[in-house]
Amino acid sequence: MKILLSDVGKRFNREWIFRHVNYSFESGVHYAITGPNGSGKSTLLQVIAGAIDYSEGKVEMTDDSLQLTEKNQPSTVISHQSTSFYQHLSFCAPYFDLIEEMTLTEFLHFHFQFKNLLTGFTIKRIIEVLGLEKAAHKQIRYFSSGMKQRVKLSQAIFADVPVVFLDEPCTNLDESGIAQYQQLIADYCNNRLVIVSSNDKQEYGFCKEVLRISDYK
Repeated sequence: MKILLSDVGKRFNREWIFRHVNYSFESGVHYAITGPNGSGKSTLLQVIAGAIDYSEGKVEMTDDSLQLTEKNQPSTVISHQSTSFYQHLSFCAPYFDLIEEMTLTEFLHFHFQFKNLLTGFTIKRIIEVLGLEKAAHKQIRYFSSGMKQRVKLSQAIFADVPVVFLDEPCTNLDESGIAQYQQLIADYCNNRLVIVSSNDKQEYGFCKEVLRISDYK
């Protein structure tokens, strides 16, 4: 699995957030996008994931194991415009909303109707790994901010997808929550393509490659 960025740029009104990003993200490698607050690292992560559109260039996902077609031509290339693009990725960010009227168990059952679970996992097992057994039948609106962030992480990490996007994944987590996050990455993301947007080494210290957003201003 690869994600290829070719001369990608993003502009808001007349201001370019970044330009001329040429980069290749490969399966089994963990990447960090770093930069000061407000520099555009989260915007770049969302562009790569297809959450927001780019202003110039091209983003493509390729996988030799996929027998997909674009415009009726045999190809392993999946563009942002293809609906299949989103079947191969998951995303965690503190600004994503949960359905707070649902209990934790109800919400996870709902979410994993759209993504397959990692092999060997059940909703009950996920809740046990998160250490939230006592809150399994509690409405999410009564969760602390740290508990909510653990749920958001679970949506991304326990989905059976080859690509995981993490935007400031330790937001609202205490010391034990950060340790749990790091353990989840070590246990379940070794063979996946992981891209983390952060300026905190606790969140991206495991990443072997670093893309500095300041290099594309």
